[in-house]
Amino acid sequence: MSGLRLELGPAKEPLGLVRGLQWFFSIFAFATCGGYSGAVTFGISCFGANTTVTAPFAYPFRLNHAVFMPSLTTLCNKTWLGDLHLVGDFSSSAQFFVAVAVLAFLYSMAALALYLGFLHLYRGAGGRLPLADFLVTVAFSFLWLVSSSAWAKALTDIKTSTASPLPHCPPPSVSCFPAGVTPMGSLNVSVVFGFLNLVLWVGSSWFVYKETNFHRPAPAPTPGPATM
Repeated sequence: MSGLRLELGPAKEPLGLVRGLQWFFSIFAFATCGGYSGAVTFGISCFGANTTVTAPFAYPFRLNHAVFMPSLTTLCNKTWLGDLHLVGDFSSSAQFFVAVAVLAFLYSMAALALYLGFLHLYRGAGGRLPLADFLVTVAFSFLWLVSSSAWAKALTDIKTSTASPLPHCPPPSVSCFPAGVTPMGSLNVSVVFGFLNLVLWVGSSWFVYKETNFHRPAPAPTPGPATM
């Protein structure tokens, strides 16, 4: 029969258990990155007046769109002729990382549902489904490697950009000093979860490979009728 046959056994085996872990940790990967918002704050002192300016930023980290507010053009006798922005656009790396995490979440959920409800079809399809599952698992392993490495590099650049001094502060008439940057602990965690997912997907490829015809021994030939 080709209908649903709910079996919880695969959830206790490495094949299903690792898929469940992939589903779980992929949520943390895209949530810790995609849900971040922060700000860079500077204090400005000039002509006896003290002012605080803030540039908010968030996912997908187009820092070059983050403008310091209130506008610096109104401060310090118009020392700044135009609005100041943060430096850098790291949206491609961030969005690639989140996209891989979301796709991994969806695929691992679908694969786990297949194992638990249609394992008889999965193993009885002539090896086609396990082979496709194996190829997708290898592809996701590569995507996690590339996206996590790119996002880790982008995060380093984001920290460098947000730690840069405020430009065009001519002393002694104008004094600019950093007043703080929102902690990026959740972004550090997202990188950890990215490489953890890489390990999980690389490790699961072996368990999926064992389901393919490449690993299973070929069936023994059926003996023919005895001859007299």
